[in-house]
Amino acid sequence: MLRTLIALLALAAGLPVLADGVEVGKPSAMANLVPAATVEKQAAQQYGELKRQAAAKRALGLDEHPQVIRLRAIAARMIPLVDRYNPRARQWQWEINLIGSKQINAFCMPGGKIAFYSGILDQFKLTDDEVAMVMGHEIAHALREHARERIAKSQLTQLGASLLGELVGGGRYSGAFQLGGNLLSLKFSRDDESEADVVGLDLAARAGFDPRAAISLWQKMAAANSRAPLEFLSTHPAGDSRIKDIEKHLPQVMPLYEKAKRSR
Repeated sequence: MLRTLIALLALAAGLPVLADGVEVGKPSAMANLVPAATVEKQAAQQYGELKRQAAAKRALGLDEHPQVIRLRAIAARMIPLVDRYNPRARQWQWEINLIGSKQINAFCMPGGKIAFYSGILDQFKLTDDEVAMVMGHEIAHALREHARERIAKSQLTQLGASLLGELVGGGRYSGAFQLGGNLLSLKFSRDDESEADVVGLDLAARAGFDPRAAISLWQKMAAANSRAPLEFLSTHPAGDSRIKDIEKHLPQVMPLYEKAKRSR
């Protein structure tokens, strides 16, 4: 009965009824203009510096901290599933850390470097399912190589359109791509955000987390933002359209969640 209802909802929403989750197509070819290893090396360096700064302020969560244990347990259910969206990700040196700060933030840098700030957990009293929605979304950005794509597009803008043909064709100017800057400050496009929502829903559902928690998560975010602007929402806009888009994809991911629940 549940499968039939989900299929009917998917048809009503104009979505294909897939037996195996969502389909988002291939990652942008633009990302290939920037070497993955270079971006991941820079991400690891910046992540390491972030941890050192936090440790110096005694703000880096210890391994035995309950929230660190919780975050790593959630990640441990999701990471084994990442190769569906990026086969290379199984070889990443994944890290999951907690930073003590009132800041509302969480991220996953290229190469699988994850951090949550305690503010996002404490202020919103996130359930495990809601944490998984945040984590899945951030992991999805890394899996879909959104940082590499953003860097490539930014550099192409600076280099000029006249070089585009030679970059794509022979790669003669590939050395012109200088990374620099802070990967944490990258702002993703609305399309990137939508894709991360969908891939994150799929990943979390496969790991046995209820994808409907994404709705309550973004409702909490929107309500808090209406009282005082959240910096997190400057790069992760929350609104009715985002929630509606998530609701539209629930018929595709709920069967994955139900299947994962039965196998646990």
